[in-house]
Amino acid sequence: MHDIRAIRENPQVYVAGWSSRGVDEADGLVADILRLDIELRRAKTTGQEALAKKNAASKEIGILMAQYQRWLREEDDDQAAYYLQLVEQKKSEAGAAGQSEIDAAARLERELQTELDGILAAQKNLAAEDVPDGEDEAGNVEVSTWGEPRRTGPAKDHADLGEALGMLDFEAAAKMSGARFAVLKGQLARLERAVGQFMLDLQTDQHGYLEVNPPYLVRDEAMFGTGQLPKFEEDLFRTKRRSEDLQNRQRENRVRIEEGARWIEQFGILAPQLATFTTALKSAGVAMELDAGELMETLIAQAHSQLATLRVGADEIDRDFERLIQSGLDPAFFLIPTAEVSLTNLVRKTILSEDELATPMRMTALTPCFRAEAGSAGRDTRGLIRQHQFSKVEMVSIARPEDSDAEHERMTACAEAVLKALELPFRRMLLCKGDMGFSAQKTFDLEVWLPSQGTYREISSCSNCGDFQARRMDARFKRAGEKKTEFVHTLNGSGLAVGRTLVAIMENYQQDDGRIAVPTVLQPYMGGVQFVGG
Repeated sequence: MHDIRAIRENPQVYVAGWSSRGVDEADGLVADILRLDIELRRAKTTGQEALAKKNAASKEIGILMAQYQRWLREEDDDQAAYYLQLVEQKKSEAGAAGQSEIDAAARLERELQTELDGILAAQKNLAAEDVPDGEDEAGNVEVSTWGEPRRTGPAKDHADLGEALGMLDFEAAAKMSGARFAVLKGQLARLERAVGQFMLDLQTDQHGYLEVNPPYLVRDEAMFGTGQLPKFEEDLFRTKRRSEDLQNRQRENRVRIEEGARWIEQFGILAPQLATFTTALKSAGVAMELDAGELMETLIAQAHSQLATLRVGADEIDRDFERLIQSGLDPAFFLIPTAEVSLTNLVRKTILSEDELATPMRMTALTPCFRAEAGSAGRDTRGLIRQHQFSKVEMVSIARPEDSDAEHERMTACAEAVLKALELPFRRMLLCKGDMGFSAQKTFDLEVWLPSQGTYREISSCSNCGDFQARRMDARFKRAGEKKTEFVHTLNGSGLAVGRTLVAIMENYQQDDGRIAVPTVLQPYMGGVQFVGG
C-alpha cells in the first residue's frame, strides 16, 4: 500500500517508479490519484463544516433553552413563549437540511475513499534505487555463482528418473487430482521429507529462526496484507462459502420461475383457442378421445402449483441466506500460496516495541503451499518444478527500516547455505524492476543448476518489501522515548522450495545405473541410506 501524502508531495517519483515497473500511462494514473485525493479532502472539509454548523446551532439552541427555562421559573409566560419560539425556529433552521448535508458529505467521502483505496491497493511497490531497469528476466543481473555446474555424465530429467525407479507417479496423481500433481513413493518420498526437515533444522539451529506451525487457511484480509489480494486472486485456491451455494440455488430457482411464468402466459393464450377448436370439431361430428382444451387447463393448473412451490422455496432460500450472512459464520478461506502470508500476518495490526526489534524478528515454517498457476499455462507441465501443491521452508523477518537492507543480505545468505550444504551449484541474481514480485522493492533470486536443461532454474526468492506490506497490515513499532509509531519493514524468502530442491538433487546426484546418491548431510535423515533406488 502506498502513502497518499508521499504521492501528493512527490508525484513524479511515483510516475517514474511505476513506469519503470511496467505500469502503462503512469502519469495518468498518478493524476487520477491526485484528483481523487483532492475530491476526498474537499468532501471531508464539507462534512466537517456542516457538522461544525450543526454543533454551533446546537450550542445556540442550548442557550435559548436556558433562557426559556429561566422565564418559565419566573412565570413570565410572554418571555417564555418568545424564547420557545426562537428555539423552534432555530431547530427548524438547523434540522433536516443540516443533517442531510452531513449525510451527503459522509456518503461521498466513503465512496471516494473506497475508490482511492482500491486504486492504491492495486499498485506495485516502488523499486529500491539499486534495482536495475528491465522489463523481464532478460534484464536480471548475475551477482555471484557457487560450485561447478555438472556438464558430464548422465543428465536425465528428474521425471524420467523418478518414474524409472517406480517412485514418482504422475498418472496416479492425475486420476485423482488432475494435472500438476504428483505421487512420491518409498525412498523418494522419504528423501523429500528429509530435505524439508534438514532445511528447517538448518534455519532454526544455525541461523536463529523461530520455528512456527501456522494456519494453512487464511481470510482475505491476510492475503491483502501480503499483497496477493486483490490483484492475484486467480492464482489462489479458495474454499467455497455456504452462502455461495445458496446464491447458486437461488439463481437456478429464479430461472425456473421465470421460465414457468412464460410457459403459463403463452399456453394461457392458447387454451381458449384450443377449447373453441375442440368444440367446433365435436359439433362437426369428429370423435375425440381427449379434450385438448381441458387437458391444457389441467396442465396450466399443475404449472401454477409447481410455480407456487418454487416461490416458497425461493423465499426459504432468501431467509437462510439472510440468517447466514447475519451470523458472520460463513467466511471464505484461502489456501496459502506460501507461508509468507501466515508468518508476516503474525504482526498484523500490532505495535511492537523497539526492544522487540533490536534484533530483527525471524520466523520460519515448513508448510504445504497451494497455487493455481493461472498464468503458467504451457510452462513446466511435466515434472515437479511447477505444481499446484508443494512444500516449502519459508523465512520471514520483521525489522526496523534501518536494518532491513542488512537483513535482506543475511536472509539470502541463509538460503544459499542450504544449497552449499547440499553441494548444489547455484547463482545469485538481482532481479530487474520488471521481473520483481508485486510487493517487493528489491529481490535476489537463487537459481540452481539442472543438468537435464543445461541451465539454472529458480529455487529461492528473497525479497525486501520495505514498509509496503506493513502499511497494508498496519504493522508498526514505537521507538524508545517516542510518541509516534513507524511502520516496520518486512522481508521474506524461500529457504528453500522442497520440491525444486528434490529435483536438483535427483538430477545432480544421478548415477549411471539410474540410482540417486543421497547428499552427505541428508544421510542421517535417511537412516544412513546412501542411494535412492539401490
